[in-house]
Amino acid sequence: MRLQIANPSAHPNIGQLPFAERLADWDRPHMHGVLGLHRHVVRLIELDGTSYVIKELPDNLVQREYRLLRELDELGLPTAEVVAAVTEKPDSVDGLLVTRHIDYSLPYRTLLAGRGLTIPYLGERVLDSLVVLLVRLHLAGFFWGDCSLSNTLFRRDAGALSAYVIDMETGEKFDQLSDGQRRLDLQVATENVAGGLFDLQAGGRLRSDIDPMDVALQIEERYGRLWDELTAPEELDRDVATRTVQRRIERLHDLGFDVEEMDIVDEVDGGRLRYIPRVVEHGFHSERLRHLTGLETTENQARRLLDDIRSFGHTLNKERHARIDAGESTGYGGAPVRNLPENVIAVRWLDDRFEPLMAQIPPELFSKLEGAEIYHQLLEHRWFLSEQSGADVPLEDALEPYIRNVLASAPDEVTIARKEPEPGSAESTTFLGYE
Repeated sequence: MRLQIANPSAHPNIGQLPFAERLADWDRPHMHGVLGLHRHVVRLIELDGTSYVIKELPDNLVQREYRLLRELDELGLPTAEVVAAVTEKPDSVDGLLVTRHIDYSLPYRTLLAGRGLTIPYLGERVLDSLVVLLVRLHLAGFFWGDCSLSNTLFRRDAGALSAYVIDMETGEKFDQLSDGQRRLDLQVATENVAGGLFDLQAGGRLRSDIDPMDVALQIEERYGRLWDELTAPEELDRDVATRTVQRRIERLHDLGFDVEEMDIVDEVDGGRLRYIPRVVEHGFHSERLRHLTGLETTENQARRLLDDIRSFGHTLNKERHARIDAGESTGYGGAPVRNLPENVIAVRWLDDRFEPLMAQIPPELFSKLEGAEIYHQLLEHRWFLSEQSGADVPLEDALEPYIRNVLASAPDEVTIARKEPEPGSAESTTFLGYE
């Protein structure tokens, strides 16, 4: 038997699992089944406070997924962290792939079952997050081959959703995808999404007025709009070229993407320029927030927190200038006091606002949502309370009613298999969406 461990120092006890046995024969505490139709045996197990997903596959598929998931992770694409691969087991028994469960992630059934495709715009957010994931994979040269709702997990992202690929059995990495490969992946995605929604509908878990095929057919249109925005060349009038390029870059930033390289080609005939974005990377806001504060967040969470940092900085600078106007120190050598730099404001925000508020959250409630999502919801709740009262409510005053009325009753999402159900009950198997 051959055991490969991707990051042994991060998972020191993973080798204690009974990898020599067939997965269906494992009998260990804190182990859960995975509800749904699966091509292979899948289990979720908790070990030393970490949840792992273990899937039984033929050796060639284990090696393929192990390689591709590592490549995805190394490129910073949203996927499950691959932990171990087990191959060459005796008697030609299938191998095993071990990944770390994505904390706070939800399967599409949990998001959509019985709710339809609004609430508000929930279905659209599922589609948009799936399209963003597919575009990011294609930009990086990954052909998925089995894009579906079942092969994806979703995390809350400040009012939107972020999608993560968790199954790459049919995938492959190329230097660059052809238009035909991208079209094939889109066709597979459309068929699979329609199938997943038909499955919900057949089980009476989807609103009756939803047409699964109409919904799935939106994928190609949404994909095309995003792909063109990110990659399509644009002709520029020479006189306004700088402003046009800046507006295009700002639109990309709004989508969470950044241009790492671009070409501006001088086309002599007609005296026009052509702008071509060469390399586009997702994560503009999350990378900026991480650089300023060290916080690891999803893209929309980062955007929301950066907005709050800017608001916090505006208040800080206003207070400083008010003190100056009142006759306090005017700065070194009598020079006017300049506004605080962004990095100083961010550190002050982290020390004086974010961390003190998070410290007041009961520790057990962090199993419901991650810190950045809690902070986003707290900002939303403050806005709601301010609208109700007709006056601005300080964030500190919104914390207690938010905890009492919103967070305390929210379901645990750190992992949907963290509890121990009664054997044989409806909850004794846990749906995660792995196939």
